[in-house]
Amino acid sequence: MLTLPPLPYAYDALEPYIDAQTMKIHHTKHHQGYLNQLNAGLAEHPALQGYAVETLLRNLESLPHGLQTIVRHHGGGHVNHRLFWTVMSPQGGGEPQGALREALEQTFGSWAAFQETFARAAATRFGSGWAWLVLTPFGELRVYSTPNQDSPLLFGHTPLLGLDVWEHAYYLKYQNRRADYIAQWWEVVHWDQVATYYAQARA
Repeated sequence: MLTLPPLPYAYDALEPYIDAQTMKIHHTKHHQGYLNQLNAGLAEHPALQGYAVETLLRNLESLPHGLQTIVRHHGGGHVNHRLFWTVMSPQGGGEPQGALREALEQTFGSWAAFQETFARAAATRFGSGWAWLVLTPFGELRVYSTPNQDSPLLFGHTPLLGLDVWEHAYYLKYQNRRADYIAQWWEVVHWDQVATYYAQARA
């Protein structure tokens, strides 16, 4: 049975950018809720319980029909949030350096252009969803958004950075001001961890 991973920091560690109450509810209610539903679905398929959720998502169409929606929504919710917690840090903010910075500038033209592209993907996602920086199987960086809890793994892409733009991620502090939430979120992005994910994906 899959269990809820602890946060790598306290619930109030990302204040004032993300408030403690939002973090606690987001982690213990929303993320836990996705895990509860995923575990319930997998309980009916013992032969699949040993597979990583990432593997199930990458091979969604090969799963039993009744399990596909559960893995897509709740498995996606689990892996999306597990990444989300790790790409934020109380010591976050600033700008990436090294190979990741070079790749972002080569792909998007400049650091500012990348930020603008990512923020636009997050701001223009209609309804609930995510904005992503991913690495494709061809070694290309891409930015796009997905609806609901759809993971880039469904498309064979490796997520490097994700921003949750479901209202539960920001509504207590920012109400309907998603753009303000996006702008403040840059202050907690853990670029060293994103760079590590980039290096691992390239390897």
